[in-house]
Amino acid sequence: MPQGASSSFIWLLLFFALMYFLMIRPQQKQKKQRQELLNNLEKGDKIVTIGGIHGTITSLTDETMVLEIAPNLRITMQRSAVGFVKVDDDDDKKSKKGKENKKAKEIEEKTGEQAEKNE
Repeated sequence: MPQGASSSFIWLLLFFALMYFLMIRPQQKQKKQRQELLNNLEKGDKIVTIGGIHGTITSLTDETMVLEIAPNLRITMQRSAVGFVKVDDDDDKKSKKGKENKKAKEIEEKTGEQAEKNE
């Protein structure tokens, strides 16, 4: 093989490896996460569909789900229409308060340790 041919072959392999790691692999990872989201749906989850409809899941089958989008107003949709699952604001507030309390305790411990060193 001439020198130029082996060099271009190496560059071609590097190009395909780069394309795999920059495009194909992240796409597969994203697809796996989406499938995991759809498999973990439960009755009572608050979701937003890809069409922008907000609702609560009242029942699930393998292919479909029933959403309650207003009191006594239910629609049947494909399970794959889920855009994302909404996180309750109460849970989010609780986790933030927990983090703040943990930080406050750490600060108190550090100041206590510093006071002991100064004595």
